[in-house]
Amino acid sequence: MPNTKGILGRKVGMTRVYDENGRAIPVTVIEAGPCTILQKKTVGKEGYNAIQIGFLEKRESRLNKPEAGHFKRSGGVGFYHIKEFRVNDPESYEVGQKITLAEILTIGDLIDISGMSKGRGFQGVIKRYGFSGGGASHGSNFHRAPGSIGCSAWPSRVLKGKKMPGRMGNDLVTLKNLKVIDVRIDENVLLVHGTIPGAKNGILNIFTKA
Repeated sequence: MPNTKGILGRKVGMTRVYDENGRAIPVTVIEAGPCTILQKKTVGKEGYNAIQIGFLEKRESRLNKPEAGHFKRSGGVGFYHIKEFRVNDPESYEVGQKITLAEILTIGDLIDISGMSKGRGFQGVIKRYGFSGGGASHGSNFHRAPGSIGCSAWPSRVLKGKKMPGRMGNDLVTLKNLKVIDVRIDENVLLVHGTIPGAKNGILNIFTKA
C-alpha cells in the first residue's frame, strides 16, 4: 500500500457536465467522506505507520461489544466501513479527527480509485474471455463450448491458468490517474472523469497522488 492520503467514498451514479467549450464530459458522482480517524498505527507498536478511518455511521444498537469498545476511543460513533491508509507521520493526526474532501483534493487533481467490480456469476468462455465460439447455423455441432482444453499423451493434464468457464466479476479493480472534474465541499460530493468500477452504492477507496 502506498504512503498517500486517502478517503472512503460511495458510488452514487453517472452523469455529464459541460466544459467552457460546451463539450460533454462523462463523470462519476462519488459521495466521499467525511471520514473519522479511529486509530493511529506506528512502527514502534504495529510495525508500520498508518491511520484507520471509518465511513458511513452505524447506529449504536447495531454495534456488538468488540466494535463498541473499538469505536469508544474516537467518540463512540460506529461505522459500517473501516479502512487503513499508510501515512508517513501518523502523529500529525488525532483520533476522532474528521477527514474531508477539502483537506485532500482540489479540481484538476489526479487520483487512483479502487472498487469491487460488478459480480456476473458463473459465466462461460464467450462472455468471460470473449471467445468467438462456433457457427450459429443448424449444421454446426459447436456453438458456445470452450473447445479443446489440453493434449492427450502429454502432459496428460490441464495446464494451470487455462481460460475456462468460472466465476466472473466481483474482483478488486484499481483505476489510476483519474481526473477530478469538480469537488463540492458542502455536499461531500466528488465528480471524477469517466467510469468507476462497481455498482451504485459500492464502496470505493480513493487515493491521492500527494
